[in-house]
Amino acid sequence: MAKVAFLGLGVMGYPMAGHLAAAGHDVTVYNRTASKAEAWAKEHKGQTAKTPREAATGADFVMSCVGNDDDLRGVCLGDDGAFGGMRKGTIFVDHTTVSAKVTRELYDVAAGLGVSFVDGPVSGGQAGAENGQLSVMCGGDAAAFEKAAPVINSYAKICKRLGDSGAGQLTKMSNQIAIAGLVQGLSEALHFAEKAGLDGAAVVEVISQGAAGSWQMSNRYQTMLDDHFEHGFAVDWMRKDLGICLDAADETGASLPVTALVDQFYKDVQKMGGGRWDTSSLFKRLRAMDS
Repeated sequence: MAKVAFLGLGVMGYPMAGHLAAAGHDVTVYNRTASKAEAWAKEHKGQTAKTPREAATGADFVMSCVGNDDDLRGVCLGDDGAFGGMRKGTIFVDHTTVSAKVTRELYDVAAGLGVSFVDGPVSGGQAGAENGQLSVMCGGDAAAFEKAAPVINSYAKICKRLGDSGAGQLTKMSNQIAIAGLVQGLSEALHFAEKAGLDGAAVVEVISQGAAGSWQMSNRYQTMLDDHFEHGFAVDWMRKDLGICLDAADETGASLPVTALVDQFYKDVQKMGGGRWDTSSLFKRLRAMDS
């Protein structure tokens, strides 16, 4: 069992840290809103820290799951940052979806301090975090990954290294690109079925058993038909992720026409007041176009 610090207790981080504690690791948590850290510590019998540096001091592994590039820099760098409390040989694993640029920047800073930095963004949503069934896509040094993988497996159904620093984030971008197209396609299929006078649920019962089937279809069609969009990954966060994808596409020369279009559709959803709706609300946008 390891001494682990976990930084960031949002809808993903809170249960992920809980799985670490349940697995028997000695967990200290830090959260910007201290009351949430205190609630976690009471529930899981762990410890809290007032700063990322305090949480990381003496830890074998430091995990983070925060909001964006600036948030990640904030918990890593500066007088109160985690890097200041990490001894040589410590491994930092970042589960935030951020740019490959900031990942490589922090990898280099960590290397200069004698510590390792693994980028390990996750997919599976809040339910995956709560059930310990996340897909974790990693980049970084192979030796650091091999040491971190058994700890990460506390909340993962698959944990795989894809390459050097940044490879995990680039893989997560591929994941978000695929999801954007899938959700728009499902939304259009349900919209078409409704306009054609068909029973949407009956249509899905049939087509989900063929080549059109997907996780999104099986797990989201009913809530979409019921006009329920108060769960899952929020539109605001999806637009943040798609912005990262589109910036990276400019750098690599990749062509992402569907992703760029769906990003604008999500912008429409935000204008409808749906920034906190889940990503399947693309269907609500199509329905609204008829009103």
